[in-house]
Amino acid sequence: MNIRTYGKEEIAAILDATHNAIVVIDRQGVVTIFNHAAEKIVGISSEDAVGKPVDLVIPTTGLLTVLQTGHKEYSQKMDINGITVLTNRTPVKKNGEIVGAVGIFQDISELESTSLELKAVNELNRELDTIIESISDGVYITDGLGTTLRINSSYERISGIKADEVIGRNMQELVEEGVYSQSVTLLVLEEREPVTITHEIKTGKEVLITGIPVFDEDGEIVRVVTTVRDLAELNSLKQQLAETRKLSERYHSELAQLRLQQMEMSDIVIQSDAMEKMIRLALRVGEVNSTVLITGESGVGKEIVTKVIHRAGRASNGSLIKVNCGAIPENLLESELFGYERGAFTGARKEGKPGLFEVAEGGTLFLDEIGELSLNLQVKLLRAIQEKEIVRVGGITPIKTNVRIVAATNRNLEQMVHEGKFREDLYYRLNVVPIHVPPLRERREDIIPLIYHFLNRFNRQFRMEKRLDTKALQTLEGYDWPGNVRELENTLERLIVLSSDDLIRLEDLPEYLRSEDYVKTPSNIHVPRLMPLQAAVEEVEKQLIAKTLQKFSTTREVARALEVSQPTIVRKMQKYGLR
Repeated sequence: MNIRTYGKEEIAAILDATHNAIVVIDRQGVVTIFNHAAEKIVGISSEDAVGKPVDLVIPTTGLLTVLQTGHKEYSQKMDINGITVLTNRTPVKKNGEIVGAVGIFQDISELESTSLELKAVNELNRELDTIIESISDGVYITDGLGTTLRINSSYERISGIKADEVIGRNMQELVEEGVYSQSVTLLVLEEREPVTITHEIKTGKEVLITGIPVFDEDGEIVRVVTTVRDLAELNSLKQQLAETRKLSERYHSELAQLRLQQMEMSDIVIQSDAMEKMIRLALRVGEVNSTVLITGESGVGKEIVTKVIHRAGRASNGSLIKVNCGAIPENLLESELFGYERGAFTGARKEGKPGLFEVAEGGTLFLDEIGELSLNLQVKLLRAIQEKEIVRVGGITPIKTNVRIVAATNRNLEQMVHEGKFREDLYYRLNVVPIHVPPLRERREDIIPLIYHFLNRFNRQFRMEKRLDTKALQTLEGYDWPGNVRELENTLERLIVLSSDDLIRLEDLPEYLRSEDYVKTPSNIHVPRLMPLQAAVEEVEKQLIAKTLQKFSTTREVARALEVSQPTIVRKMQKYGLR
């Protein structure tokens, strides 16, 4: 074997041609060899490195440690000037004595970067696998030629087909072999757009299959992703949803009951069955967006019913706007309801003004005394309700509205329709859900609770401690209150303000309430509605006995006043449930 002897310059050329950095030190730790690759990594020229202590040139080489221990060190990772290198360090021996050390450094920065990218890709793949496996629908993925790439476990469960039966196989081939009778993937490849079909698979299940194409930058299909959903599971979910809705409706109903209880304690006072039934109806109506017409005599509390409907409804987050159609002149009412554009008429704001329909957007518009509306405005109101849009005075652009309409009146609108004073079409548009508030005389169970309600309120308001004696209370309960709740409220306020003592007695009541003629006056006896004659007679008889009982303290006195026997009075009291 011929071994050529290289000169110093040839050895230096060979070392400079080496891709890896090579650094050699002598036994004193002084750099003796420093090739071009080392210059690139360290950033120091060979002239500046050779002849200097290695720890001044590269403090982290580890060559001094090798020089001292004589141990070889392989595949040690280190950082030089921000460059990651892999180093092998070996002692140099001559005649068994350590005369230096050599270090070979390989730049692995690119490898490190590639390794990190590969790691990130692997993590993404694992995440993608996890996501696909976590989907409850079956997932079937092919390439742009229809060759199966992957399926998830949900697909195996739904279809009964295992992954090893189809992965790597073309959909056309699987259809020809009868594995599938129809392929959404092939339809997607043919039509180049998403396709959805229902299909019965070999397990007998009916499934909903949707295929979606995935395109590359050149517009070619590179993947087809198909999802499979068991329709039996969909039907089960549909049934569960229906049951959930029923449960939600039940909870909503219970919530309405709680709202009713809360309103009984704070806003309204109800004791009679008639009022409780009416309030429950108002709560149910509040859940929908139908137009409501509230009828009843003046002062019965139609505005309170409107508040109940508003609070119970979906528009409760919006405003409740009230407008009294009989209190505003006709020439101003139109602009109040619908607003006006700039310059619409003399005296108008220059910038225009939104109407109450716009102010009540998303809420409730309460049109009180709707029977006072002129025929001209009735036409415009009808259009606003039907079309759900308005046009400002002086404007031409329709404005869409989303407003809950509640109307109220103490007049007989049906009679007004017959007389031509109220439009029939508007009447039927308003009268979608009618609510009648009975007068106070037809729900006498509410009188005493209302008396105490107003008594407590005015005592707090005026910082007083007024109370009613028994005779005064009985007299107030026996009165018919033609002005209804409003008259009762005003009477209680007047009694509390004007009475000199804390105890309000019978003599403190207004003269018309204390009159002895009151009990005997036929006008105080009312038949609440059209009814059979016998029922009307019994109603009048019941009211007459009840009023006489309020006047006298014994049944014998009542019998003498009504000119019948005492046993007759006792029997009638039992019949009508009177005390």
